[in-house]
Amino acid sequence: MKNIKPIMLLMSAAAASAADPTLDQLQSAVNSMQKTISDLQQQISELKKQNGAITTTTNMFGSVEFILPRIEKVPEASQVQPRESLHDYQEAAPRPSGVTLDPKFKGFIPIPNTPAFIKFNAKVKLDTTVDDKNSGNPDRFVPAQIPVEGDPAHGGGIRAGMNARGSSLSVDVRAPDMPGDLRLYYNNDFYGGGTGGGMGYRLKHLYGQFFNVTAGFTYSIFEDPDVWPDTVDFEGPNSMIFARQPTVRYLMPLSEHWQVNFGIQAPSSEVDTFGLGDVSSANRAPDGGANVRWENKDIGHVQVAAILRDVGAVSPTLGDQHVFGWGLMAAAGINVFEKDSVQAQVTYGEGYFHFANDNFTYSGFNGGDAAYDEAGELQALPYFSAMIGYTHHWSEKFRSTVTGGFIDLDNEFSHGPMAYNKTYYGSVNVIYQLRKRLSIGLEGLYGKKEVNNGDTGDVFRVQLGFGISLFD
Repeated sequence: MKNIKPIMLLMSAAAASAADPTLDQLQSAVNSMQKTISDLQQQISELKKQNGAITTTTNMFGSVEFILPRIEKVPEASQVQPRESLHDYQEAAPRPSGVTLDPKFKGFIPIPNTPAFIKFNAKVKLDTTVDDKNSGNPDRFVPAQIPVEGDPAHGGGIRAGMNARGSSLSVDVRAPDMPGDLRLYYNNDFYGGGTGGGMGYRLKHLYGQFFNVTAGFTYSIFEDPDVWPDTVDFEGPNSMIFARQPTVRYLMPLSEHWQVNFGIQAPSSEVDTFGLGDVSSANRAPDGGANVRWENKDIGHVQVAAILRDVGAVSPTLGDQHVFGWGLMAAAGINVFEKDSVQAQVTYGEGYFHFANDNFTYSGFNGGDAAYDEAGELQALPYFSAMIGYTHHWSEKFRSTVTGGFIDLDNEFSHGPMAYNKTYYGSVNVIYQLRKRLSIGLEGLYGKKEVNNGDTGDVFRVQLGFGISLFD
């Protein structure tokens, strides 16, 4: 009798359910919704896997999602072909939006929860040098610093040196799917201050590029980074146009093969003041310039550029004087045969020695943009330079480059007898690509300097260099 009452209650509930189908319909709807939710969760999980999303539980408050970016639109390969080189001039150069030397983005790491990728690179460079006499700079080959016959430092017998100052660190951040193709680039080496194998920090590049606007510290608009020859010596040819400085410029792509760059950059008047201790340089306006480039992946590239400058100096006796400086440059990198290439550059103008790679101050000379004539009037100095290089690949692992450079800078009345006048540069090397990221180079170099009074000095150098990079 005690069990009859529960049984009757169950029978009554069953009868009620049979009489009212609403409960079954609700249960069926709930089951259907649960299945739909489960399916949606599975689809979301699959999408996250495709996009590289990683969910991790981090603390008591729940989980944090780290979603890795993906490159939906693969950047175009540059029309300029990257050349094997012991240096990173091409890698650091700004390119048009959506264009890169490496469309595969080798070495780049996705940054979670952002549209950006980052690449850290380290390049170790060790150089051993032997000079037949005092070169004036044991760390890099600078014709401007070679002591001439009238200099007590001239000669001195064989000199040897070793340094790792050409080693560099770089950080490259890119967001190829972000509108404007954002890029931030940083690079440094260890040529900061002095000579003799020390490792002083020196900034080489720190700039941002967005919607083809480049701003920061990087190459001059007057330079062509794609024509630097492949030398073992860190310095490279005397006659190269080379200056890194604060700049803002705009790159305007005209077509697949044509582009125009124009902008302004920090001024730097360099006036020779030999015997005039009360003279100091003065700048009234930034340098302005432009270049036009034509690029073709099968042929190579050509660039023509112009720079316009205000060069000035101020003195209590000679007053505040300014002259107009200008320069024209034509450069080309031409592909020859299957893997060989020619690099060439010619420049001419007045008052732009600041941009010469050979622009080093030393005793008797401290500025090649302008100097004073017999009447005490400031004059912009005419300047001409030429460079040519040829790279030949003997095999997959061996290559050689021969390079020549020449500079002619006019002198003025105020120049001292030891003032810079002409320099010559020559180099020939063989580089063994022992491994993909390990290079060994042997190079012979010759440099000669002639100063205002006709004295000359020359140096032969043999250099053995090792290059090791984290990424090729």
